[in-house]
Amino acid sequence: MRDDARLAGAAATVRAAATVRKGILLGLAAALIWGGYLAFARAGIADGLGPEDFALLRFGVASLVMLPFLLKNGVATLAGVGWRRAFVLAIFAGPLFMLLIPAGYLYAPLPHGAVIPPASTVVCSLAMAAIFLGDRPPLRRIAAIGAILVGLVCIAGGGLFAAKGGQTWIGDLMFFSAGLLWAIFTVFQQRWNVGPVQATTALSVMSLLLLLPPFLVWSSFDRLLALPPAMLAAQIAIQGVLAGAVAVVAYVSAVVALGASRAAVFPALVPATATIIGIPLTGEWPSTLQWVGIGVVTLGLLAALGVPLRRRRTNRSP
Repeated sequence: MRDDARLAGAAATVRAAATVRKGILLGLAAALIWGGYLAFARAGIADGLGPEDFALLRFGVASLVMLPFLLKNGVATLAGVGWRRAFVLAIFAGPLFMLLIPAGYLYAPLPHGAVIPPASTVVCSLAMAAIFLGDRPPLRRIAAIGAILVGLVCIAGGGLFAAKGGQTWIGDLMFFSAGLLWAIFTVFQQRWNVGPVQATTALSVMSLLLLLPPFLVWSSFDRLLALPPAMLAAQIAIQGVLAGAVAVVAYVSAVVALGASRAAVFPALVPATATIIGIPLTGEWPSTLQWVGIGVVTLGLLAALGVPLRRRRTNRSP
């Protein structure tokens, strides 16, 4: 009996470790895709696209990608999530979240937007997971998150301490609000135990329903249609398919596997991945301080996820 219990415990440990590894890989995939999204967004802005265009690309294309799943699992219930819960998810991770960061750049410099949203996501997720989910982080994770915040400051560089007129605080408040909204979405998703594909489907469809009427009234498709076909296809693939559908499924899967407080550290990796991905796109190489920040964020991320940074010595009998 003891052997059976020991074997069952060992099997459970192996399954748990596999789940954690899967969650880490999925979270890293989401961070990598979102980093690419930011890098390509800079190219889109240079081509004249506005914030509402990116929101339409993300939720419109993602809705089409998730349409087969929606039709199979029930349009009336939004794939089983329900209209009320889908509305709540879209309020926190839908059009408002997408528009806050571009709007913040009207008042605050670029480095502020690289640090404040991911930092507020990590800190707010940590606090809310402890309060509402009972997920109280160990001191090691708190220290690791402190290192992540220091790394983000290094990535932002000296521009973090620059101001953009007397209204910089307005942009900073928008950046903080965006991070807070994503943290609330993360906690709600875990609390309700909504499946990754279900959550992505409901979020995309409800967000499109909320976005499309004002877009049709106050905007137009002219900027999107004016893009060269190759650039339009790239933006559809990056903004809609990858960032809007694949990355959200990957991130929500990481939340399911790791919990809200641990999975919320992955957005902090986005500025680093965006900086690296932007090298071939823009020809801009990170400074020495930024490379240090990327390294610190990476090590802090591994420590926050509980990945051992040193190999444990095993005692071998002679």
